[in-house]
Amino acid sequence: MGHGGSVGPVESVVDVLIVGAGPTGLTLAAELRAHGVSFRIVDRAPAAVHQSRALAIQARTLEVLARLGVSQALVAAGDPATVLLLHSTKRTTQVKLFGEGLDQTAYPFLLFLSQAETERILLGRLTDSGVEVERDVEVLHLTQSGIDVTCTARTARGQAQIGARYVVGCDGAHSVVRHGSGIGFCGTAFPQTFVIADLEADGLEAGRIHVYLSEAGMMFFFPLGSPATWRILAMAPQCDRAAEPTLESVQGLVQHYTHDTVVLHDPVWLTNFSVQSRRADQFRAGRVLLAGDAAHIHSPAGAQGMNTGIQDAVNLGWKLARVCGGLAAADLLDSYEQERLPVADSVLRMTNRAFRVATSSNPVLRYVRPRVVAVAAPLVLRLGVLRKVGFRAISQLGIRYRDSPLSVEGHRRLRRGPHAGDRLPDAPITVDGTRSTLHAELSPTQINLLLCGPVDSWTEQVSADEWPGVRIVRLNTTGGSGVWGDPTGLALRRLGLRTRDPVHYAVRPDGYIGYRAGGTDLTGFRAYLRAVHDAPPSHSTEPGRNPETTPDPGSSPG
Repeated sequence: MGHGGSVGPVESVVDVLIVGAGPTGLTLAAELRAHGVSFRIVDRAPAAVHQSRALAIQARTLEVLARLGVSQALVAAGDPATVLLLHSTKRTTQVKLFGEGLDQTAYPFLLFLSQAETERILLGRLTDSGVEVERDVEVLHLTQSGIDVTCTARTARGQAQIGARYVVGCDGAHSVVRHGSGIGFCGTAFPQTFVIADLEADGLEAGRIHVYLSEAGMMFFFPLGSPATWRILAMAPQCDRAAEPTLESVQGLVQHYTHDTVVLHDPVWLTNFSVQSRRADQFRAGRVLLAGDAAHIHSPAGAQGMNTGIQDAVNLGWKLARVCGGLAAADLLDSYEQERLPVADSVLRMTNRAFRVATSSNPVLRYVRPRVVAVAAPLVLRLGVLRKVGFRAISQLGIRYRDSPLSVEGHRRLRRGPHAGDRLPDAPITVDGTRSTLHAELSPTQINLLLCGPVDSWTEQVSADEWPGVRIVRLNTTGGSGVWGDPTGLALRRLGLRTRDPVHYAVRPDGYIGYRAGGTDLTGFRAYLRAVHDAPPSHSTEPGRNPETTPDPGSSPG
């Protein structure tokens, strides 16, 4: 890779350099901004992209983005589809997807919204908070030292040196950050070629996901809304795989599946793409970390890719903030790979299986696809339990970190309810007489020490100043001043508790339970903070800051 021109001195060192301003990088920037961490975010493209392959946002992604104040705008801009129409040769079958009985999340649906719109909304949030994405900046190579990373970058003004304590590669499947760190990217490429088309289509019921089944495979029509009403996804015929798609060629493909019932017009975007399934050998190499497509890529089956990347960013963001703020040792960053790499492996396994079933040329599967799926799917999804299980898997609500070193069960172990490492379930509560939810009230930037049970059971005086970066909240059925109320007992039941059970939880900034124990003795919680987060005593630093190592957030575009 050539590096012509002179290179200037290293610019002021920030805590984090984010390379790549797609959904993963923008989410990480929003996380760091919320925590007051200094950072820069750069992208090699001169402008934001207007075309994108990702188009669906899962429930868990909406939950974590709600912490950053963007989910309401995403839902308003998207299409929350809950009904799928399966079209086979002889019948059209309506399948109700999720929606019913899934009241443990505020988002019991699959939200269809183009990646470009998702990026626009995330970028708007950052712009409102004073963050600028530095575009037309390409990182060429990087060098690590014991205390920071120096990146050489091409900018509009020539080459520059950018210094950061940590660099996060969110720069896609061809990541320069990953390559420059010597991290392998193993996996396979599938032989099939697919067509994507964003356009208008006559003859489709609006607001529905349409799936056309044939022996050749499946064709999907997704309700996109913007920049066009529909997105088509289908496998390209063998004879057309080398040619760029046109409106005429896509119309011919549609006719094969729909038998002239759907007419296309006004295309906005037409392209071919191939599918690969790969994962980085590691997600951390010293002071360099990877997230999103730079760490893992897979088939679009199940709409998992962008969502997995966004949740990578949320998992990593609060950990970087605690390390950069002096609230934890750098070893905390090891837990990022320990937690997210198994998730990436699970997503790869699931999407690979679904992809092979949908595209296989096996004679049995070719026969079964158009004849059995349309009949069996509604029968299976009619069972509420199976629908809930399927929703938790697809929506990523079922992701958990029970094997993480950050997940600890206290000595007075609890037999019921979500375990350490599980997502804290949501439920309606009241706060000072106003209706709210558990998720809405949790701090997105602190560890929440949730004390459950009657107020009079908590005789030990707990000071919010005892540990920096910890917020203390109380939950019981009666509520009151400074106490979250659970008048129906639903929140406590979802935690597996009885009304008068004194129990305490450490809930991480990303909404997962880090520690739980019965009783009111907080000795185990204090030990958890010391052992897992290496939290210093409160007198050693101003809460949330380490003035010796953390630059003023106002000193950089972050």
